[in-house]
Amino acid sequence: MSIERTIHGAGRPFRLLAVLDKMILVDLMKTVSAILLVLVIIIVSQKFIKMLAQAIEGNIANDTVFLLLGLKIVIVTTSFLPAAIFMAVLIVLGRMHQEQEIAAISSAGGGPFLLYRGIFLLMLPLTLLSIGLSMYAAPWAEEKTQELMHHDRENADIRGISAGRFSEYSNGELIFYTEKIDADGRMQKVFLQNREGDKTGVVNAEFARLKILPGGMYLVLENGERVMGAAGQKDFTLETFREYAVLIEKNATTLSLNSQAVPTAVLWASTELRDIAEIQNRLNTPVGALLLAFLALPLAKSSPRGGIYGSLLIAFGIYFAYGNLQRLNFSWVIAGTIPSWLGYFWLNGLLLIIGVLLLMHTYGWRWLLQNIKEGWQR
Repeated sequence: MSIERTIHGAGRPFRLLAVLDKMILVDLMKTVSAILLVLVIIIVSQKFIKMLAQAIEGNIANDTVFLLLGLKIVIVTTSFLPAAIFMAVLIVLGRMHQEQEIAAISSAGGGPFLLYRGIFLLMLPLTLLSIGLSMYAAPWAEEKTQELMHHDRENADIRGISAGRFSEYSNGELIFYTEKIDADGRMQKVFLQNREGDKTGVVNAEFARLKILPGGMYLVLENGERVMGAAGQKDFTLETFREYAVLIEKNATTLSLNSQAVPTAVLWASTELRDIAEIQNRLNTPVGALLLAFLALPLAKSSPRGGIYGSLLIAFGIYFAYGNLQRLNFSWVIAGTIPSWLGYFWLNGLLLIIGVLLLMHTYGWRWLLQNIKEGWQR
């Protein structure tokens, strides 16, 4: 049943949501959800396997793996939402063509604009969702991912240290042992042996902790004594200390966010070409979803013998070409090959022209003009 209300002064009811609109909305929503779920599971599963491998090697903490998994789901959903919408419209409308539902709609006077109304009723909330994901959620998720990875790289050495076991670093140049490690990472009853040239040092300390200092990562020992000398010689040095630092890793990691993790507000204020290209790329995600949905309607029309998926090969070819051109355009803007003001306008304009030409080829330009004229008169 249609949801109807009467406009004051008009002799006929205004249909707020027709049966056809609801049918298209429900089918599209189910199909978009199913396709997006499959794509996200496939891509995230591959990334999850890599994260597990890094966790086994000690590069990522076990508690961080599932946090990273959730953040990757947000990033992957943002990237593949336009593709899921494109495929869903193709499949739903392709099935309607195959089952002669489109023919029945056309015989009743309904044209492509009637179908577009049902499609874009769904596209409105999905576009808003895409804007929120691409402009805010995905950059935040990327930033948190890099922060977690950086934090785990900084603490990779402490995860390699186990109480009651000797740990070896710098190809055997440094040997370390501790009896106990507190929950906050502070070590107790520490033994350390390290080499400096032809001399060997032996250190005993009450406490120790890992700390990032200028020049690298150091093991800072507290309240201990140190013996340093060369084997076979008598010139040994014995000293006590309150604090003594030993270099473990020369190249300490520093957090450097890439452009994908920079907040959108920061990109808006930047004049660098890389930042301009990144903000254009984020804006292009919802715009591309709209254009792909527009393009999918004429592509979904298949021959009677072509099956539901008769036009999918051509559609996928167009989509992959569009995706590759997006990546090329990003590089061109950064390199200054094309003006930054042009951005993605030429690419989106090209996609729009292809969609119009396909509509004209599918339905005929006179028929389209007549439908547009009747739509304006309504």
